[in-house]
Amino acid sequence: MGGAGRGVGEGRGRGGGGRRWRAVMAAGDGDVKLGTLGSGSESSSDGGSESPGGAGAAAEGGGWAAAALALLTGGGEMLLNVALVALVLLGAYRLWVRWGRRGLGTRAGAGEESPAASLPRMKKRDFSLEQLRQYDGSRNPRILLAVNGKVFDVTKGSKFYGPAGPYGIFAGRDASRGLATFCLDKDALKDEYDDLSDLNAVQMESVREWEMQFKEKYDYVGRLLKPGEEPSEYTDEEDTKDHNKQD
Repeated sequence: MGGAGRGVGEGRGRGGGGRRWRAVMAAGDGDVKLGTLGSGSESSSDGGSESPGGAGAAAEGGGWAAAALALLTGGGEMLLNVALVALVLLGAYRLWVRWGRRGLGTRAGAGEESPAASLPRMKKRDFSLEQLRQYDGSRNPRILLAVNGKVFDVTKGSKFYGPAGPYGIFAGRDASRGLATFCLDKDALKDEYDDLSDLNAVQMESVREWEMQFKEKYDYVGRLLKPGEEPSEYTDEEDTKDHNKQD
C-alpha cells in the first residue's frame, strides 16, 4: 500500500509538474490561455478543470479586453467627429471672411423697393460734410454716404441704410472709418473731415475694397470735399457719360 501510495503521489507530482511545464512552454509561444497559469489548479483526468478559477479569470480577462477595445473604438470615432466638425467650421469661417463683408454692399438692394428707390438719378456733384448730412434718409428721402472720399447714392438700399436699417448710422456720413474697423458705433464716425491718416495698411486696403464694392452696386455721385476745397463743375455730358459707365 505504501508503494502504491507513493506511486500514485509521484505520478500526480510528475503529472502536475508536466502540465505546469507545458503551460510555461505554451506561454513562451504565446498560446497559453489566460487562466492556465494564474489559477494554480490541475486538470482532472477527463480534461475538466478541478477549480472554477481558470474559467472565471478567463472570462474576467476577456471582459476587460472587450471593454478596452470598445473604449478605444468609441474614442477614435469621437475624435473623428470632432475633426470633421472643426473642418466644417473652418470652411464656414473662410466663406464668411470672403463673402460675408459683401453683404453691406451687394445685398442692400435685394429687399423690396421703397418709394425712395423710385427717385430719379442725382446729377453729379461734390459735397461738403454739412451738405452730405442732409441726405440721411430722414430729412430727405434720398440716402447718400461717402467711402474713401467718394459719395454714393444708396437710396435703393434704404432697407439697410435708412433710419431703421441696421447700417443707418452710415447714412449722410463718411462711412470709411466704420467700414475699415467693422464698427457700427457712433464713435467710429467723426463730425469733422476724416483724412484716415491714422489707419494702418490693412485697414486702408479694406477701405479701398469697400469703395470698389459700392462702385459696382450704387451710383457714384461725386467727391467728398476737404475743408476749404472748391467743388468741381460737372457738365451734363460728363454726368451722362459717368452714369452710362455705371450701367
